[in-house]
Amino acid sequence: MRSIAIIGLGYVGLPLAEQFLKKDFIVHGIDINPERITQITNKETQNPDVDDLYLVKKIESEQLKLYKSSKGITGTEAVIICVPTPLTEKDEPDLTFVNQAMDSLVPYVTQDQLVCLESTTYPGTTEELLQPKLEKRGFTIGENCFLAYSPERINPGSDVPISSIPKVVGGTTQRCLEIAIELYSHVFTSVHPVSSTKAAEMTKILENTQRFINISFINDFAILCEKMNLNVHEIIDAAATKPYGFTKYYPGPGIGGHCIPIDPHYLAFKVKEFEHDPAFITISDKVNKYMVTYVAEKIKASLEDENDRALVVGVAYKPDIGDVRESSALAIMDRLDADDISFDYFDPFVKEVNLANERKASITENALKEGKYKLAIVLTAHTNTSYEELEKIAEHVITPESLFLSPSPKKEGDGK
Repeated sequence: MRSIAIIGLGYVGLPLAEQFLKKDFIVHGIDINPERITQITNKETQNPDVDDLYLVKKIESEQLKLYKSSKGITGTEAVIICVPTPLTEKDEPDLTFVNQAMDSLVPYVTQDQLVCLESTTYPGTTEELLQPKLEKRGFTIGENCFLAYSPERINPGSDVPISSIPKVVGGTTQRCLEIAIELYSHVFTSVHPVSSTKAAEMTKILENTQRFINISFINDFAILCEKMNLNVHEIIDAAATKPYGFTKYYPGPGIGGHCIPIDPHYLAFKVKEFEHDPAFITISDKVNKYMVTYVAEKIKASLEDENDRALVVGVAYKPDIGDVRESSALAIMDRLDADDISFDYFDPFVKEVNLANERKASITENALKEGKYKLAIVLTAHTNTSYEELEKIAEHVITPESLFLSPSPKKEGDGK
């Protein structure tokens, strides 16, 4: 059987590992977090895109082997890096995990092994960061060691099979590209080659920056519609009747998730080298961050008395999953907490969250039925969200559709 190693067994690496297992590859799964290894072996990954029982069966049959260090890449033909690429406090790229992964694996890389990065990053990372580390070890890229970049396109909780999502691949050399294409062709029904690792890196950045800008625009547009006493949903649906040239986006409380709020900042950082002003990203980021203030102020405006309580419904960054990475709901609750607003939250997918000043637990379904609130606001509408039940326990309910219909809060410094 053929074998690969995957470094990072999170939302990206673990589903990818499962796909290779299904194609009869031996998979060496590597994660430096021992708790993650324990979660996998105990069938407690809480990942909607993997079958925990299937993974445990593959561990028992030794087709899936778990390691806590990069020594686990030994004996595999390819190493795929799927580690987080967050931001620093200054909203600049933080490639700490990529650097750590590379530094830990380079001593164990063997001749003719493929190293492929999937983590989202700015164009040039593979050539500028990964390639020198391998060359310093004595490898000649494209001859006795191969290097590629293929951006992950995981959409957590989606019904679309991962294997059906076209796989973009770029290689440092033509031979690197060919080897990467051959590997990924075993799992993905469509592999789309591009001219370089930079092109592949820029592809992912484009995908998510475009969405970042579009969502930020429609949120700003929704605020304008509210000020003009117009129903933004009516207008969007009317515009969508045009059979060409219009893409439907709906407004919400802000942008969340593992990619869209993060990736544009990687591009904004890189373009500074070329003396280019990322104006659209700057403006969109300003709008996105303002949404936290906008929603928090709307909640505060609905509470007339200091004893009034609010209920925040749905805190995951998207419906029907338990993922809270970069969720605007957390920032909104932090704001409420800082302003001494009394509130509970309910999310059947998210049992607890870490706020700035405390760890807060979701109320139970029984407590929800018995609750009494001045306001209930739905930030993330899971499929099982019952608006009828919310109307029984709250005097006022704000839904995703009505978020931009009630009186808008005054923007700081706008003089209105």
